[in-house]
This record gives sequence, structure tokens and C-alpha cells, in this order.
Amino acid sequence: MRHLQIELTEHALVEDVAANVQMLATLRLRGMKIAIDDFGTGYSSLSYLKRWRVDSLKIDRSFVSDIATDPSDHAIVSAIVAMARSLNITVVAEGIETWQQLEILRNMGCSLAQGFLFAKPCPAVDALRYLRVEPLDLLESNWETSNPLAETG
Repeated sequence: MRHLQIELTEHALVEDVAANVQMLATLRLRGMKIAIDDFGTGYSSLSYLKRWRVDSLKIDRSFVSDIATDPSDHAIVSAIVAMARSLNITVVAEGIETWQQLEILRNMGCSLAQGFLFAKPCPAVDALRYLRVEPLDLLESNWETSNPLAETG
């Protein structure tokens, strides 16, 4: 199970905090990684973050979509990334649709991202193609035309 990660929303975790802390500890002992999905949209209490001992935070797309134009979103995401890095928690930005968003997040220190910039939702048979090709070079400006995955979606 060392490559398995479970994603839970903040809302799901706060329903029974004591039981969930125990459940997360048990899952971690079995080698499972824990991620909080849609971070920032629920009960983003710092005390919960400390108690849950998670491996990664997935920043909700609602903060990422306007990161280039909304100073508040920029500040919130920057603070989440800085806090998570200080706590040795991996950060994943969700909903990346533009190169500008990706570059801003990189400059903040966010090293993982997902969104339509990379791929749109697709059937499982098409998703297997992602496992068979070289990783995308996100610095290459024409990766859409040079990569066989670009036609998916």
C-alpha cells in the first residue's frame, strides 16, 4: 500500500474528529498516504491540520482560477503553500488551466499541479495512454502538438 493515497475533504474529516484522527493514524501505519482535497473550502482550521497529520493538501480550484488577477486568491494560495512547505506537507494545486497560473504556482514553490492544462477527463482506456508515454515537458511551449496525449479529451 505504499503507493496508495486516500483523498478526503475537510468536511468529511470534521464530522467525528476524534474517530477520524484514529482512523487516519491506522491508515498511516498501514503505509497509506493521506490528502485533504479541496483545501480551503471547508473547515481549514490550523489545529485540525496539525491533528490530522496529512501528507498532502490539494488547493481547491476556486483559489487557483483567479490567482493571476485576484490579489486575495494570490495571497491565500501563497500562504497555504508556504505553511504546507514549513510543515513538510506536499501541495497540489487543482484546476490549472493556463500557463500563467502554472508559472505563478511554480514561483510560489508549488511543485505539483493538475487541471485541464495537462489533460481533460477521459475514459480509463484513454487514461492508460498517460502511463505509456514519456512525462510531459511543461516548459516546452508546443507540447500540445508534439505529445500524443494532446488529442485526448
